Amino acid sequence: MKKIIALFLAVLMTAACFAGCSKPAADTDSAYVKANKKIVVGITDYAPMDYKDENGEWTGFDAEFARLFAKELGVEVEFFVIADWGKKFVELETKNIDAVWNGMTITNEALLNAKVSNPYVQNKQVVVAKADKVESIKTAADLKALKVAVENGSAGQGAAESAEVENIISVQDQAAALLEVKSGTSDACIIDSTMASAMTGAGTDYAELAAGISLTDELYGVAFRKDSDLAEKFNAFMAKLIADGTLKTLADKYNLVLAADAK
Repeated sequence: MKKIIALFLAVLMTAACFAGCSKPAADTDSAYVKANKKIVVGITDYAPMDYKDENGEWTGFDAEFARLFAKELGVEVEFFVIADWGKKFVELETKNIDAVWNGMTITNEALLNAKVSNPYVQNKQVVVAKADKVESIKTAADLKALKVAVENGSAGQGAAESAEVENIISVQDQAAALLEVKSGTSDACIIDSTMASAMTGAGTDYAELAAGISLTDELYGVAFRKDSDLAEKFNAFMAKLIADGTLKTLADKYNLVLAADAK
């Protein structure tokens, strides 16, 4: 009997040790990222928001902003390239990433599938075509019979569908959409105005391309998991950076307009 009691007590002590000595459960997203010592940010290669510099390091407005937020949380930032933008919310919910932070347009889809931050940058969906042809596209109706490249799952794809484009070419990312037009595989593409400004025209890799008409006015936000407390922490942090001018300085560096300055 004494042996049985001793064994029972030993089991209880072992269980108590596991309960008291193991790492506390991360019951919030902020606790989760702090336990991991990093926040994993989902991106695509998309200047001027996220792109690699001459040293192969991620830079851009969103990359710099993400590093500032990670520092505020007391963790590192890890960038994760989302191979299929259309599956970004799956990557978020399965915890492959902790945030979608890559010039993400605030859409009804985003609001249904994630907890989205307050808006931070203004954007438009614009038509890009060869410079000698872009002026012939005067309205959304002019796109209907063209072959139009868009990033899969993007606001550009939504704009193409709204314009009733008959031949939509879905590609991996916006850079691939530009390449479609440059190579002549597609007649035009619909991408973010922020990218069009940075990537087309004289002095760029797409000097022969130009931005044309705008199809939508949009705002960017950061997406966190639906039950995440990180959105509130991010909103508070962003408000602080807006108040002290840090975010305006960063936006000016990348020729962007803050949502806070929307007119």
